[in-house]
Amino acid sequence: MDTLRFDNRFVRELPGDPEQGFRRREVRGALWSAVEPTPVAAPTLLAHSHEVAALLGLDDADVASPAFAQVFGGNALLPGMQPYAGNYGGHQFGNWAGQLGDGRAITLGEAINANGERWELQLKGAGPTPYSRTADGRAVLRSSIREFLCSEAMHHLGVPTTRALSLVGTGEQVVRDMFYDGHPAPEPGAVVCRVAPSFLRFGHYQLPASRGETDLLRTLVDFTIRRDFPHLSGEGEALYAAWFAEVCERTAVMVAHWMRVGFVHGVMNTDNMSVLGLTIDYGPYGWIDNYDPDWTPNTTDAQGRRYRFGWQPRVAGWNLSRFAQALSPLFDGVEALQEGLQRFADAYTQADRDTIARKLGLAACRDDDVERMEALQGLLQEGEVDMTLFFRVLMDADPADASLSAFDEAFYDAARREAVAPALRDWMAAYGRRLEDDALDAASRRERMRLANPRFVLRNYLAQQAIDAAEVGDLSGVHDLLDVMRHPYDDQPGRERFAARRPDWARQRAGCSMLSCSS
Repeated sequence: MDTLRFDNRFVRELPGDPEQGFRRREVRGALWSAVEPTPVAAPTLLAHSHEVAALLGLDDADVASPAFAQVFGGNALLPGMQPYAGNYGGHQFGNWAGQLGDGRAITLGEAINANGERWELQLKGAGPTPYSRTADGRAVLRSSIREFLCSEAMHHLGVPTTRALSLVGTGEQVVRDMFYDGHPAPEPGAVVCRVAPSFLRFGHYQLPASRGETDLLRTLVDFTIRRDFPHLSGEGEALYAAWFAEVCERTAVMVAHWMRVGFVHGVMNTDNMSVLGLTIDYGPYGWIDNYDPDWTPNTTDAQGRRYRFGWQPRVAGWNLSRFAQALSPLFDGVEALQEGLQRFADAYTQADRDTIARKLGLAACRDDDVERMEALQGLLQEGEVDMTLFFRVLMDADPADASLSAFDEAFYDAARREAVAPALRDWMAAYGRRLEDDALDAASRRERMRLANPRFVLRNYLAQQAIDAAEVGDLSGVHDLLDVMRHPYDDQPGRERFAARRPDWARQRAGCSMLSCSS
């Protein structure tokens, strides 16, 4: 690991907390607190991403060395690392929560690879920080497996995301009350090394704004543009406006990708929103099986369903409005910020129309195609149809086949299938006529659809099966899933079981349909 070179601009150029250590405290006038990971009993490498290792310039020998698990389990530091926890606030479930910060995440440093790219290395579950409040700063194996796998699965799906380098077991037990129902239990502990150009969130800017620390806010914005958006030009308000508009556009593109592949973040608090437009903080996320825009995987959100699948674009816009509010002290008026928010709306509409064209195999999306997709989604919901399976089958289905037999495996309920069949036949017939008017030939259409409609997604029940095995020492399921999700748009003969619809036993199973923030 001698090739890792660090250039820690965040701690070098931005004000830090004068106090060191993990004593819980309110931190003012600073954007980070120096804190080192707390060593664990027996760090053991359980899995790693070959692609992320290569991105950082690490080879197989580096990963296989005992030092790797020591460093990325939190027991040792490499030369040049300057560990810290970030200080930020945020709106949680629509309410301002004040100071939050990295309660169980510790950034080791900013690594510069051979291409000059900057990658922040962050351990999740490496022990307490000043922002841990009453928690222990640790993470359990089940949530760590989910974060590790989903970070890489989303990347290979083409969704903007943070990455994951490694999954390290700690050799220790962590006590968690999984559903906050008064039944805490010990679980195996683990640490994930997350990797991204930056982990800056909306909440980093909201906290100083909420405290009237306008100079600190301006310092952070200037730093962010200088380090992470160097392509932007101008100065003063014009530069800030261009930056905010780009954050809005990146956010729109990210959420449109979520909707395309059926991903539900589950906890879209403003402190979980990246200014780089990356999917960040994989907690109680979920994947749509039967199409249901009202579904949320997060048990904490079960009543209000604020973060349900179909509301994600709306919530992203609301979060950007809160972000704009935080940035408003840097502007003389609101016009530039309003233009940025309109950029989000326009960019999302454009991305959504592109999604419709790609998923339906059309050269371009017409206005009536938007209505066509909305009608189809209504039928998928009414018929309890598996979203991933349906669209994957659609690319080879004969629109004139009135039997709809090609879609048999996509239905979860026979009675609902019969109820929706007449309307679906009509939809297919109209879709067939639309294809006759389209410019794409059959081969081009199929390939366009193949690259928009994954064969494999990280279904909750698949992740839970891998977790169940891992908790008794069998990591093969984790490695299999990691490998399958490297090629989500390919058929991968022999691996059909990873594309099967959700089994009945998983419909109400904890970890499959119900997840919490407890990790």
